[in-house]
Amino acid sequence: MRIGFVGAGNMAEALVRGLVKGGHVAADRILASAPRQERLDELARSYAIGVTPENRDVAAASDLVVLSVKPQILDKVLREIADALRPGTLVISIAAGVDAEKIETAVGEAVRVVRAMPNTPALVGAGATAIAPGSRSTAADLAVAKALFDAVGITVTLEEHHLDAVTGLSGSGPAYVFLILEALSDAGVKVGLSRRNAQRLAAQTVMGSAKLLLDTDEHPGKLKDMVTSPGGTAIAGLHTLEQGGLRTTLINAVETATKRARELGRGGK
Repeated sequence: MRIGFVGAGNMAEALVRGLVKGGHVAADRILASAPRQERLDELARSYAIGVTPENRDVAAASDLVVLSVKPQILDKVLREIADALRPGTLVISIAAGVDAEKIETAVGEAVRVVRAMPNTPALVGAGATAIAPGSRSTAADLAVAKALFDAVGITVTLEEHHLDAVTGLSGSGPAYVFLILEALSDAGVKVGLSRRNAQRLAAQTVMGSAKLLLDTDEHPGKLKDMVTSPGGTAIAGLHTLEQGGLRTTLINAVETATKRARELGRGGK
């Protein structure tokens, strides 16, 4: 299988790195397009993949095409590549909010579509991705898509109507976590730690807590209670977080981001 990336931003690079460095796909079976030659040269130098400034070249040469472009320009890109796609090509779109039916209409009946919503921790092999089938995709197509994203993290298969919620939660979630990490680091500095130590301790704490949840599959409330002793420091801190509305604020953030994903899918700016 020859894999093509239309668009070569951070997410495309994360997938390329996972596929090539993990030994899943030979570098000479991957082709990527981008408008800037400097970016193409960087990818070719780093991963020895094929590169081209022409999106149509990627579409014509690939058995699997990953649409790794912003939703605002996806219509333009689809118009550009639609007649270059070969019958039987599998197209995987990571454009937030744009439903599979719209993509299927643009590419024609001979092309199958799977939607995906990855996130930026894929850059370090710790991504969280949800995939959803289009109306013509098969179980084999979903297996291919899952293998692609498993190369850079974990993958879950959902019905398409859940993908906007995934965008609001895990797609946008790293931004929320980085904001929390920045605040924890600031707090460490406020109580006397150096910036470097505060940041490293905060990051390791978040990473370790997430790993504990994934490895044990326990409810986060139960794991929280394991840390929270009667009259101790954790319950005092949790009380302050509840007073500040952290729980409600995070819920509202996910809901707002989900609504924005839907707006983008309807052509919102």
